Amino acid sequence: MGSTAPTASRSVSGHVRLRRGKHRSTWYAKWRDADGFFHQDKLGLLWEDKGEPAEGYLREKDANAALQAILTDARRGASGQRRTGVTFEIAADEWIAWGIRERDWKPSSLSDYRSILNAHLLPAFRGKRLEKIDADQIEQWRDELVDERDLSRRTANKMLIVLGAIFERAVKTHGLLRNPVREVPKFRIRYDPNAYDFFSPDEIEQLSKAAASPQDRAIYRTAAFTGLRMGELIALRWGDVDFTGEALHVYNSYSLGTLTAPKSGLTRTVPMADRVQRLLKAHRKTVANGRDQLVFSGERGEYLDGSALRRRYKKALEDAKLRKLRFHDLRHTFGSFAIDQASIVQVQAWMGHADVQTTMKYMHHRSRAGDARLLSAAFRPTQAKSARRRASRKADAPA
Repeated sequence: MGSTAPTASRSVSGHVRLRRGKHRSTWYAKWRDADGFFHQDKLGLLWEDKGEPAEGYLREKDANAALQAILTDARRGASGQRRTGVTFEIAADEWIAWGIRERDWKPSSLSDYRSILNAHLLPAFRGKRLEKIDADQIEQWRDELVDERDLSRRTANKMLIVLGAIFERAVKTHGLLRNPVREVPKFRIRYDPNAYDFFSPDEIEQLSKAAASPQDRAIYRTAAFTGLRMGELIALRWGDVDFTGEALHVYNSYSLGTLTAPKSGLTRTVPMADRVQRLLKAHRKTVANGRDQLVFSGERGEYLDGSALRRRYKKALEDAKLRKLRFHDLRHTFGSFAIDQASIVQVQAWMGHADVQTTMKYMHHRSRAGDARLLSAAFRPTQAKSARRRASRKADAPA
């Protein structure tokens, strides 16, 4: 589907075109909407035999009738949609297939999207034709997620984003005139830095002491002191640990049985503080430690089961009598500590954030010790400042 820049309101018009192929020919509608955008829609295959066309085939008069239906819908303006006959579940399946084929979604992302579909989107929209789903229905569904199903506003916004992506794909593939999700605003979310929680160094020690094994103890500490994600920890090999250069090189992530690139798609290098060096050197003495061996592995050297690791982590939290923070909050612990000692650009690079805005949330936890002294100097009376400068010059003058 092509387009031109919109101009002043124009009349809706179009024509049918037959594209002849080697084995079969196809009818297309090429038309312009009231905003001046050009569209091209596939109508069906050319029917050249006698009698009524088979399903999916059109005579010239049928193609022209289909074009007129499209133009009628377009002339109805923003209140209308083109008739597609496609149900929501078909569009959702097509979006999933497109994501796997064209976007190369990671297994973890694919699992998240399918979970959202099965738990929230399909129960609400299954069986409905795309053109029958409007902004009012979507807004009512969005509100019910929060008011009746007790989902957070942030989670409801995530559902809305996935729904919008499905409709955006349908606009391109099924000729919908617009994406109704664009007309539904997301919930406003106020970031509260006081609600953003992470562990203290003492709490990391409490958690480590409650670990089910020495290896789990090393995993918790490494996560908190390097900011590596769980999948990155599971994929880490001894060849990625540079004791000489005091750094960890993050090349891969492992999740749902698949080895992929890190979340950002880019490899990165993370400084290895002396505390991390000591614990990894101690851990290396207890396990197979060839360059290709996993740093944290199962009994037979295989990748750890992330679900089992997460269950053991939750048990360690209970035994240590710590509040129920997620495993991922170990990564946030690193970010909150690192921002006290490094620039935001450095922390962004170490954590592998594609957008610096993601790193900005840690700025709320940066220590302000010393800020008052800086301002105190700026606010001193001018006379006092001048007296100090004169005294300083006199002290520096040659005898």
